[in-house]
Amino acid sequence: MEQNVFFLPHEGLKLAELAEFLGAELPNSDHADIVVRSVAPINRARAGDVCYILSRRSRDELATCEASAVICDKALADLVPPHIPIILSSNPHAAFAMAGGLFYPAALRPVAISPGESEIAPSAVIDPSARLEKGVIVEPLAVIGAHAEIGEGTRIGAHSVIGPNVKIGRDCSIAAGASILCALIGNGVIIHNGVRIGQDGFGYAPGPRGMIKIVQIGRVIIQDNVEIGANTTIDRGAMDDTVIGEGTKIDNQVQIGHNVQMGRHCAIVAQVGIAGSTKIGNGVQIGGQAGIKGHVTIGDGVQIAAKSGIMTDLAAGGQYGGVPARPLKDYLREAAQQVSKSKLRGRNPGGKEND
Repeated sequence: MEQNVFFLPHEGLKLAELAEFLGAELPNSDHADIVVRSVAPINRARAGDVCYILSRRSRDELATCEASAVICDKALADLVPPHIPIILSSNPHAAFAMAGGLFYPAALRPVAISPGESEIAPSAVIDPSARLEKGVIVEPLAVIGAHAEIGEGTRIGAHSVIGPNVKIGRDCSIAAGASILCALIGNGVIIHNGVRIGQDGFGYAPGPRGMIKIVQIGRVIIQDNVEIGANTTIDRGAMDDTVIGEGTKIDNQVQIGHNVQMGRHCAIVAQVGIAGSTKIGNGVQIGGQAGIKGHVTIGDGVQIAAKSGIMTDLAAGGQYGGVPARPLKDYLREAAQQVSKSKLRGRNPGGKEND
């Protein structure tokens, strides 16, 4: 890949310093002073790059790798060619993620637009009653409503809207075009472009002349260190609060309905839909395009396969897939049987494929 003008390489770090930062081991002290500046995949890593491996399937790519270091587990160290330094880690994936964040800290948050010489862009609209702590940056054309409070070190992106009485903690990043209403946001939260938080939920009661709108008077509570992907929507509660637990990571284009209670350190992949009043435990992982019926409870540590349909409560610690969702082993076995039946139907009695 040609030089990336959006994310420039690091000024450089010695391998001994990198290993110490990662809590990893540099087995050969002769490599301590080698300087690395960037991360790269194995197939195109060059001098100055760090890459990582997780399995023996990387053997062929390593044969032509030109990286200055490879992060790997001790069990895979024998795969690395002698000329490439090794950094040993019990969790190479996490170590590589930490290295990337060290080399490219600006890439960990939405790319910012400089508001100019002032921390507050002249075109921003800020109500006089709003309270901003020191170091808050407000980009052009952002709007901050009455009595809003924004903590030190937080950045409010261009064209974003922070509604009245909203509270946002310290060291947050609110990217361009986001809107936040009726919400309390913790510290270290990252909200990407186009996110919508705090709009009213989808609630109606059938009446003699059609659907009657049910008021939504709850809030959205976003706890510390949550990250919310682009164009995701999180509805405020009807009468209780919608809550997203500490450390949870939500991908792009996810819909979270009113009164959802989501635990800590969950991972929600793109295009998931979660209907109202669902309760989700801690450490839950939900694959892309899964749909969850309202008023169900999902236990701690549950893993849900992509495109699954959740219609009932799921017990803690289980793996589930399919529509309706059932234990993953059952779903995979049924899917394999369907494939086998399909192949049999495609053959004639002589065993030859039909045209």
